[in-house]
Amino acid sequence: MLLHGKAARLIAQAVFLVLFLPLFALPFLVIVVASFATDWNGALPSGLTVQHYREALGGDAAHALTVSLLTAVAASLVALLVGAWAALAAHRLRRAGRGVMDTLFTLPVAVPSVVVGLSLLVAFSKPPLLLNGTPGIVITAHAVLVTAFAYQSVSAALARLDPACEQIAASLGASPARVLWRIRIPLLLPSLTGAAGLGFALSMGELSATMMLYPPSWTPLPVSIFGATDRGSLFTGAALAVVLMATTLLVLLAVSRVRNRASYR
Repeated sequence: MLLHGKAARLIAQAVFLVLFLPLFALPFLVIVVASFATDWNGALPSGLTVQHYREALGGDAAHALTVSLLTAVAASLVALLVGAWAALAAHRLRRAGRGVMDTLFTLPVAVPSVVVGLSLLVAFSKPPLLLNGTPGIVITAHAVLVTAFAYQSVSAALARLDPACEQIAASLGASPARVLWRIRIPLLLPSLTGAAGLGFALSMGELSATMMLYPPSWTPLPVSIFGATDRGSLFTGAALAVVLMATTLLVLLAVSRVRNRASYR
């Protein structure tokens, strides 16, 4: 403990609550309450209903949730494969080469995501690779945006690995491929699952680049939330936001359990 004494711990806890509640917990609580509100003109809503959730779980909203899930799963898997492969390759490079790789993979998150969306729109609106107007361009944009996090996560895990494990396996006659699949990948499994979960969560909430690229037949849930609130349907938008948060949290809890089991192996 960095704080010694009961009084110091109580003060630290009080400061944490004062900062946490208004900045983090209260806004989420307001969204949850608004999702059940029929009207809200005072300090509290004047009525409660579940009609907004009926709308959120049916029709176009259900399709938007499915689109978000499919996009997030595909983007996080692509980002994990590309980011992990690049991190493994960069780990063997010298410092200068590793610095170039770091710059290339962190560039998409160093610029506004709307710039990434515009660049993909310009790049893939003409043959030979025409993705504009297809779900593929949305998945590509999400994968580009979250690959940096997978790359950084795996790179950090590689830096913490003890090279003795690989050296011992190699000295016993294991080929480089066998060392990779039987030694390095299992040791990296907690970081890989963590990177996949982070990529999924970021993809589920991505809006800026998506707004520039999505076709009408592939509308993710964040776009539906923005559309509902833009039309003035704030309570319906709140219900959609709660569904988005709950779905993301459930998937992250499942990924966390897989990650914990991988850590105990």
